[in-house]
Amino acid sequence: MAIEPYRRLLTLPGVRTLLLVGLLARIPSTAMGITLTLHIRSLGLGWLAAGAVGTATTVGMAVGSPLAGRLVDRHGLRPVLLVTTVAQLAFWSSAWALPYPVLLVAAVVAGLLALPVFSVIRQCLTALVPVEQRRIGFSLDSIMVELSYMAGPALGVLGITLLGSAWTMCIVAAGLTCSGVALILLNPPTRSAEELEAPAEKILRRQWLTPGLLTLLGTAAAATFVLTATELSLVATMEHAGDTEWTGLAIGVWCVYSLIGGFVYGGLPRGFSPLVLIGAMGLLTIPVGLVGGDWRWVIVALIPSGVLCAPGLSSTVEALSRWVPAGARGEAMGLHGTALLIGGASSAPIAGAVIDGVGPRWAFAVAGLVSVVMVLVALPFWRRIPAPAEQPAAAVA
Repeated sequence: MAIEPYRRLLTLPGVRTLLLVGLLARIPSTAMGITLTLHIRSLGLGWLAAGAVGTATTVGMAVGSPLAGRLVDRHGLRPVLLVTTVAQLAFWSSAWALPYPVLLVAAVVAGLLALPVFSVIRQCLTALVPVEQRRIGFSLDSIMVELSYMAGPALGVLGITLLGSAWTMCIVAAGLTCSGVALILLNPPTRSAEELEAPAEKILRRQWLTPGLLTLLGTAAAATFVLTATELSLVATMEHAGDTEWTGLAIGVWCVYSLIGGFVYGGLPRGFSPLVLIGAMGLLTIPVGLVGGDWRWVIVALIPSGVLCAPGLSSTVEALSRWVPAGARGEAMGLHGTALLIGGASSAPIAGAVIDGVGPRWAFAVAGLVSVVMVLVALPFWRRIPAPAEQPAAAVA
């Protein structure tokens, strides 16, 4: 593993700025969930009410993500960013004053019109980075995502604790607005120069949204299923041991494993199939619960699966960027974001039920088994897919 591939990547025009803006722009987005949850709890409402708003937001985002990507493909980046930035400013600057029933409905609309930071950064990175360097690019992007998730929720909790929910939600509104404005001003390309010069071809969605691509999205969903269930199981393990105050440190260490894994993976001479990486992550998660109830040993046991988190997720983005024509890439990236949301959203109640029923150690096993099963389902479809190759720009029907 060498630093040189990363140095070459960062010398490409526009890449360094895009990654930096992406890191900063994702921080307020990653703070939204915990901020909204703690605000509802501050109103004296229960966890069910808080979870309902979280689900409403997730449903809106799951529907809106591919729609936003399709609009980017057809009309360009700036119009979509302008509309979603205004929508986020309107919601987050007023959400603190809304009564709960109105907030629940508004959360769906806010999710539908969420700022598409994650998918846009990946789509633009695909346009800026040559095919042979995309694995490195997406590995570095996955590191930036980990950093944003380490910072955003922590800052949200800190803001609620020190300033209260109203001020914190206004700060989130300001952060999202600045993120949208920064991306509008930067206006990174969504297609490479070669793709723009290529003659446009009309292509039907069914030509690229194949069973193979759907199983790739399912594999991406399995990855976030494992990650969400592992996080909940780790938190439950620490709660049962009476060490809740160390939860933040434990999750932070787990995130560092992923950072290291992503960095090493990007510097390797060749990459691996998402099925290999995510299947291995699932297999290595299954035995974590065997180490017992001491969270420190659980953290050690999470090293093998933890280092595969960022490589597994980045490999799904790289594969998608190769298989989908440039003219449909925004919609495909949006569908990828939806798959990640579905994996995480479905994992929480399943892992929670397992934890309540038989304990957190079994939740690790269930999470890993779900990932392995999804990989086995995807395997026959994967074999039917031709070797990935760069495809020409196309107009999507």
